Amino acid sequence: MLEIRGLRAGYGKVEILRGIDLDVGKGEIVAVLGSNGVGKSTLNNNISGLYRPFSGSIRFKGDELAGQSSTEIVKRGVIHVPEGRRIFPNMSIRENLELGSFVRGTARRKQNIERVVGIFPRLKERFGQMAGTLSGGEQQMLAIGRGMMSEPELLIMDEPSLGLSPLLVDEMFALIGRLNTEGQSILLMEQNAVQTLAIAHRAYIIENGHVAMKGNAADMLRDPDLRKNYLGL
Repeated sequence: MLEIRGLRAGYGKVEILRGIDLDVGKGEIVAVLGSNGVGKSTLNNNISGLYRPFSGSIRFKGDELAGQSSTEIVKRGVIHVPEGRRIFPNMSIRENLELGSFVRGTARRKQNIERVVGIFPRLKERFGQMAGTLSGGEQQMLAIGRGMMSEPELLIMDEPSLGLSPLLVDEMFALIGRLNTEGQSILLMEQNAVQTLAIAHRAYIIENGHVAMKGNAADMLRDPDLRKNYLGL
């Protein structure tokens, strides 16, 4: 579905990504791992059209995304759940979800809300509550639910476990696995390497703006050199 070749990107004159090649196939969870500052969010922002790459190609189902507006990219089914949730705190849960279908999925808004609250029953219990009063875990559920309202063909998730308690982290990874078993293709950016590799099909490790390692996620999790040098285990 997604083919990235030779992607160089950054901010102003500062280059963060220095020639990234990456693929996501239909029905896969593909993980991108790396510490803070290696370029995971920069990669997401360029795929989503929030920034334009310096050079390289980002193709989705054969069509070039680089240079397209973020609205056009959403229309194509590439949906980004950003780091830090970025919900609308002074709007209700329902209003946040409805905004998720503003560009894509409008015709099936009611059905999609029913699907989201089926996945996240805690949201249904608080439908009229202001989003800013939710706990961190509930806000993350809302952010993912808002993304699901756009009927994503590819769902990009940026650090979904960030700031959650250990119990909620387990719930979050279980949810990501469940979405994938229902057919959702996912590009997952995370620092939580062990739990990410446990659910992913393939993974890339970014270091200093380059892909330092890639391969089958289960094999990478078992690799003793990888565990020592990149996972700190």
